[in-house]
Amino acid sequence: MKLTLTTRPLETQANDACIVFVQNKKPLLSGNPELAALLEERIKKTGFSGEFAQTLVFPTFGKIKTENIILAGLGESKEFRMEYLERAASAAVRAGKSAGIKNFATTTETGPGKVPDAAFVRAVARGAAWGTYRFDTFKTEKKKRDTFSLTFAGACENAAACRKALTEADLESQALLSTADLANLPGNECTPQKVATWAQKMARETGLTCSVLNKADLQKKNCNALLAVAAGSAQDAKIITLKYKGTNPKAKPVVLVGKTITFDSGGISLKPGKGMGWMLYDKCGGMAVLAVLQMVARLKPETPVIGMLTVAENMPGGTATRPGDIVKSHAGKTIEILNTDAEGRLALCDALSLALEHKPTAIVDLATLTGACIVALGHTASAVIGNSSELTAALLKAGAAAGERLWELPLWKEHMDDMKGTFADLQNIGKSGTAGTITAAAFLAHFIPDSVPWAHIDIAGTAWEESSKPWTDPGATLFGARTLMEWITGLK
Repeated sequence: MKLTLTTRPLETQANDACIVFVQNKKPLLSGNPELAALLEERIKKTGFSGEFAQTLVFPTFGKIKTENIILAGLGESKEFRMEYLERAASAAVRAGKSAGIKNFATTTETGPGKVPDAAFVRAVARGAAWGTYRFDTFKTEKKKRDTFSLTFAGACENAAACRKALTEADLESQALLSTADLANLPGNECTPQKVATWAQKMARETGLTCSVLNKADLQKKNCNALLAVAAGSAQDAKIITLKYKGTNPKAKPVVLVGKTITFDSGGISLKPGKGMGWMLYDKCGGMAVLAVLQMVARLKPETPVIGMLTVAENMPGGTATRPGDIVKSHAGKTIEILNTDAEGRLALCDALSLALEHKPTAIVDLATLTGACIVALGHTASAVIGNSSELTAALLKAGAAAGERLWELPLWKEHMDDMKGTFADLQNIGKSGTAGTITAAAFLAHFIPDSVPWAHIDIAGTAWEESSKPWTDPGATLFGARTLMEWITGLK
């Protein structure tokens, strides 16, 4: 999507459609009385309530230069969150696309609540770009990919900040949309090797460094927990490491670790058949990390960033890991594998101990880890659990600003004890069978020293959509990428 800024008023824009946001049932628009009257008339006539992500497209009948108006609801101001703005912008563009509209305009002069102009521009631009996306790789009769544009019209309080925000949103959107095509590939197309090849190509194009540990490398490093996940598959496990060196030569890196299970059958602890097809999205933690590394390569923050993807396919083949098997991890801790469908923590634990070798200032992992997270938080928020209140608070703040909702869960000694094994140091499911999201994090916490700030983000309920929403088609959301970029940008 082509993104531009102009100081000319919205009503002077000769685009296909103007997007006007509606909050508290009132258009967020100042200035032109004729346009305001037109909006009030249509809202009254149609009964448009301005609920979140509700849209209405109608012609202007020549009263202003633009041909159409698209109203996009933000709901009530007391309930407003930044994700509403990004999603409403996406919904508006999707509604416009359905009406054959390609060129959009909106105004920076009247935003919702107290959202600064620059934050408004970044969220709306990113949402609008996402609204143009569709995954049609396997459609035999593909529609032509149209070119779309969005103009932000009117004066900004801080023009330089708005221009910077627009550039950032453009680069972030490029990373999100290109990664979405990989994230949406099914398991037969997106193998561990395919992910590695994609990451290597992306690294060459963006100036990152990329290294890949194959099966033989993982064996030498005793990454037996990850290898156990892939034991039943014809596809070998890998750990992919991408590095961005940062602009501050004195800064130490942060490490992002993403669970990247290209398909999760559950292994011998086989999942029910219903819904198993969605398990192609068990790689979404790694996909978010790939998007972030593209973003940092293009936006060039001060802080060095290292991304690690633990890539494997979990299958019930003849050589598959059995419930009751015991393996020794890279860290030297032994693990009883009591449930092969609790494989994500096995894949992550070896990468977490390898991450320590980079001497990071912080480690954050993202994973579609537990169904228990969906039971606790539904599909509205992701859980964040860690050993550093400062890091957790920073991620919560970044998530709120980026439009991705996080909710902190505790991590207590009782949870840590619940993961101690009967015949080995640890077991990969809790003894009590309760607090599944927390005990999964507790398992991972055994591989992180208290001296290293660490946070685990469980994105099981937010990583993909299974049905169409006003703001998105079914498929990967890349939840977590926006939050991590917001957090990294604020690091000094």
